[in-house]
Amino acid sequence: MTDTHFGFKTVDEGQKAHRVRGVFDSVASKYDVMNDLMSAGLHRAWKAYTVAVADLRSGDQVLDIAGGTGDLARAFARKVGADGLVLHTDINEAMLRQGRDRLLDEGLALPTLICDAETLPFATGRFDLVSVAFGLRNMTHKDKALAEMNRVLKPGGRLLVLEFSKVAAPLAKAYDWYSFNVLPRIGQMVAGDGESYRYLAESIRMHPGQAELKAMMKDAGFGHVDVHNMSAGVVALHVGIKC
Repeated sequence: MTDTHFGFKTVDEGQKAHRVRGVFDSVASKYDVMNDLMSAGLHRAWKAYTVAVADLRSGDQVLDIAGGTGDLARAFARKVGADGLVLHTDINEAMLRQGRDRLLDEGLALPTLICDAETLPFATGRFDLVSVAFGLRNMTHKDKALAEMNRVLKPGGRLLVLEFSKVAAPLAKAYDWYSFNVLPRIGQMVAGDGESYRYLAESIRMHPGQAELKAMMKDAGFGHVDVHNMSAGVVALHVGIKC
């Protein structure tokens, strides 16, 4: 039996995916509202920057992992046009349903499927771009997931990892106070689930910081990795280029 972390708790790694699924099953219906409240709307700017850095062209093939309610998939689809393809995927069915329904409401019928980032069901060298936004920290074996993302990219293809990261030191105390005092209360009031948002705060602290994640991406086979800090390091966009 091998242990891993679930927030600050230690659990058998076989249980982590089930526990993470429970968190997102609980919050799926209020996920978008909570994102706006938690970040004061900043998540929209973080994602817009990610789309700009992606620099997609008509005809590009894109895999959006942990795509959830579809913010990136929607923006990418408008960039790649009718000749391109955006696959909207997530391991969590409740989140994926929310995203699919939202995309359909906006007139976008994207291929949508449940899949595990650690064992991607796609051919080697299939995609021009792979993205994962606010999902990597919840994966049990991040190294396996990053290696799989590298595998399905074409040579010269890019991986974009948008994730909470290590905030600048002068802001750390205030950020911790907000994360562990305010955030769970908002989660309880809006989503009826303070504990899931406490887990989310804990999972951010357990996730690799900027330098460590950059090293992990290089170990996974990315020849060059750039790090773009946003909001004083609250969030970082890692951009890896496959050799």
